Amino acid sequence: MEPSAIAASFASVSAAKVQTAAAAKMLKMNAEAGKTVVAMLEQSSETLTQLAKSTAAGVGGNLDVTV
Repeated sequence: MEPSAIAASFASVSAAKVQTAAAAKMLKMNAEAGKTVVAMLEQSSETLTQLAKSTAAGVGGNLDVTV
């Protein structure tokens, strides 16, 4: 086998390793971002529930706007 073919093969394998590592890092970042969004939505839900429980009677009911 020629030395240039070995060098080209080594360069290809090295580039593939870099691409795989970059893809894995992006997937991990995407998963972490998803966890953050879920936590934010859960907190929003809890806050909305607390607000709904703490409002006075009649607040948020239907309003008749007929003329």
